[in-house]
Amino acid sequence: MDATHQTTAPPELQVVTIGASRWSQFGLKDMWAYRELFFFLTWRDVKVRYKQTLLGVAWAVLQPVFTMIVFTLFFGRFAGIPSDGIPYPLFALAGLLPWTFFSNAVSASSNSLVGNANLITKVYFPRIIIPGAATAAALVDFAVAFVILIVLMIYYGIAISWNLALLPALVLLTTLLALGVGMWTSALNVQYRDIRYALPFMMQIWMFVSPIIYPTSIIPEKYRWALALNPLSGIITGYRASLFGQQFDWSALAVASVATLAFLLYSAYSFRRMENKFADII
Repeated sequence: MDATHQTTAPPELQVVTIGASRWSQFGLKDMWAYRELFFFLTWRDVKVRYKQTLLGVAWAVLQPVFTMIVFTLFFGRFAGIPSDGIPYPLFALAGLLPWTFFSNAVSASSNSLVGNANLITKVYFPRIIIPGAATAAALVDFAVAFVILIVLMIYYGIAISWNLALLPALVLLTTLLALGVGMWTSALNVQYRDIRYALPFMMQIWMFVSPIIYPTSIIPEKYRWALALNPLSGIITGYRASLFGQQFDWSALAVASVATLAFLLYSAYSFRRMENKFADII
């Protein structure tokens, strides 16, 4: 008897494409949906940073404090750089804290996507969470180091004023700028690994063109417009005005705010356009 053979067609595979939200939404809805993952990655970054270290979170304080001591010795005492009537250690530390936060956040964010390659290639989630978590982890260090500034202000008898009410807005502005730069460089670093070599050099130059060591008052007036193009210039002078009761440079703050928001929007747009390729080229 002839055997009857029946062939069964393989079931059609259903292709499911997980796309990003419209760029105009910048993934905020996705980030809220994955907020628990964001907090988990932030806490993981904080723990990994100080894992197997003898001093632990004290490194968050030691880095700006020792830099302040060196700056005070060489720039404040030997070079005689003015500090707008503020004790130079306080002047330097008030600039170093936001700079250290910004620098650490950008450095950690730029390497965050490459460092999480195994996670990116296996699981879908909004990739923007990774550089966002790196920035949030650096914010924890900033909060810890800020305690030293408060102690120094008490030591030098600095009275607080209503200007201090703008401090949270300045911290938010610094965070948004760090997130924008970190998000942009992290996406570029996936495709061009030159970023990891170029970024430290760029950050060194950025530090010296920001008023951390010197006040903006020593720059000739006809060149101050160029300094104001650096968003950190308005932000750092804003920190000093807020902490020490000085007059705000509102025009510099306005330029810093507009530049920060514009760059953040551009970074988010660029990131959303590139993130679908991360898993293929990382």
